[in-house]
Amino acid sequence: MDPITPLPARPLPDAAAVERRGAAQEFEAVFLGEMTRFMLEQVQQGDLDGGHGEEIFRGVLAEKIGSAMADRGGIGLAADVEAQLRRLDGERP
Repeated sequence: MDPITPLPARPLPDAAAVERRGAAQEFEAVFLGEMTRFMLEQVQQGDLDGGHGEEIFRGVLAEKIGSAMADRGGIGLAADVEAQLRRLDGERP
């Protein structure tokens, strides 16, 4: 039986790095949600107007779409925001 060779250990990210990454991704999610909300406001409503309920639903829908897009990699905004946060913390890019 061959011996099992352990993989080299990767250092765990520090708490500040995890916080930066989360803040950057959340920023991108909010940004994408707002852009989606603006786009949904331009969509022609059909003959059936959902009234106030539809307005609320569209806002929630836009927020969820923005979060889903950011969770799947977004448009690259989170990486740029995270890099800027690292610079502000005095770290090298």
